Amino acid sequence: MDEESARVDVDSISSRLKGRQRFFEKETARKCWEKADVVPGRHPERWRKDVAGNVVCRKFRGCEGCLCFQLDHIHPFTKGGETDVSNCQVLQSRVNRYKGDKVHVDDKELQQSSCNLKFTDKELDVIEMAVYGDVIRPGLQCKCKSIKETLGIAAKKKGPVVMSCELPSQKLD
Repeated sequence: MDEESARVDVDSISSRLKGRQRFFEKETARKCWEKADVVPGRHPERWRKDVAGNVVCRKFRGCEGCLCFQLDHIHPFTKGGETDVSNCQVLQSRVNRYKGDKVHVDDKELQQSSCNLKFTDKELDVIEMAVYGDVIRPGLQCKCKSIKETLGIAAKKKGPVVMSCELPSQKLD
């Protein structure tokens, strides 16, 4: 393709995209999150699974790690896909980068492009505590202790008592 053809190609894409909303609005993003599969045993506002089966955390939107996600246009925006909830899916960031502007990518391909890392419930508890300051899931609701609470010098608070989360044991080297 010569330089002029490439410029015409870019110009035609640019003119097709003008005036179209590329990014998902807050309400659409919320509905897209709700469409994603719930992670069994985890708080649905905090954790979901993408279409490849990857666990992702709501607080990690737009980052690059294995628990991070992006909102993907199922039918790519650059190929005429709309920016609405029917064309939106949660995808692990790595999977979304792999998919790019491809139109038909089967689930097996998406799974194979995923991070090769699975987390235990205890590991997800620690991550949730670090990110949210507490853990909320069936059978467990606890919070991260403050230093004062750890030292036993915290003032008693009014209201319901939320137990402190138990951290995995730490070995000193």
